[in-house]
Amino acid sequence: MSIVVVGIDLAKNVFAVHGVNSNGKPELVRPKVTRDKLPELIASLPPCTIAMEACSGAHDWARRFQIHGHTVKLIAPKFVAPFRMSGKKGKNDAADAAAICEAAQRPSMRFVPIKSAEQQGRLMVHRVRQGFIEERTATINRIRGLLAEVGIVVPQKANTVRRQVMGLLEDLPGRVNLVIGDLLSQLHHLDERIKQYDRHIAQMADEDHRAQQLMRLTGVGATTATALLAMIGSGHDFASGRQLSSWLGLTPAQHSSGGKTRLGRITKVGDGYLRSLLILGARAVLTAAKGKNDSISRWALALVERRGYWKAVVAIAAKNARMAWAMLTQGEKFAMPT
Repeated sequence: MSIVVVGIDLAKNVFAVHGVNSNGKPELVRPKVTRDKLPELIASLPPCTIAMEACSGAHDWARRFQIHGHTVKLIAPKFVAPFRMSGKKGKNDAADAAAICEAAQRPSMRFVPIKSAEQQGRLMVHRVRQGFIEERTATINRIRGLLAEVGIVVPQKANTVRRQVMGLLEDLPGRVNLVIGDLLSQLHHLDERIKQYDRHIAQMADEDHRAQQLMRLTGVGATTATALLAMIGSGHDFASGRQLSSWLGLTPAQHSSGGKTRLGRITKVGDGYLRSLLILGARAVLTAAKGKNDSISRWALALVERRGYWKAVVAIAAKNARMAWAMLTQGEKFAMPT
């Protein structure tokens, strides 16, 4: 009987492989497969479903396995954990591969979209840029903390820190001047690197007509548009815009029981970077809505009056995510709300 589903526990050098037939019986159990032997093993299998956890290197392996005619599915690690029979087999690579194989066979299982090499490259631009931003924030906080040690308190605003510290630099004693001067130089260097990556993102948006189409949405700029395309591609892996919104963690968590519906805070699952971009865009929409008469501005302002500022912000972000999905999946058929 042929193998229909294969679960692979990914690692750096040694992998575990677990394959089952149509009856769920193990047909291929390899607890230890080296990195150089794994492509050969997968190429020798007849076309089947191969499942892996969505972790480092998973998208690259998925693209390589698809070349051999296999159907590849990536699963979020948290969805695999319930299928690991830790009480029976313990925690090891072979048990993880069996759990991945079992999880992939569930009809209600949700899978992670496989990214192309181009998508991964675009996403790397965003990740590195965000890393520079976090490093810049840490540098500013370090400057403020060190100056506080010598009795100089500087406000939190980044531009104020730059301006005031430059004015104070000559009056700082000895090594304090040396350290703060070095940090200001590092801060200037990070500003230049962030501007450089902003130009990369603007170029990516200019070269992709889908990004330009997404930027027609109020609250979606070049950064959000290119991040969306890098994360979800054409959006066809999602059945609806609401599913995308839920995947981004913009929908409320349910605590319902006994026929009573109880909705809590948003789940905040999924990618926090993309969710934060949509939230920031929603805040900009709400700020600019005053004095406008279009349908979205009227809806947003009415929502603030009815439910409060932050719930309105989340609702706008979720609406933008749903419209982005509709725009990507419908293409030219999508009609902008007036």
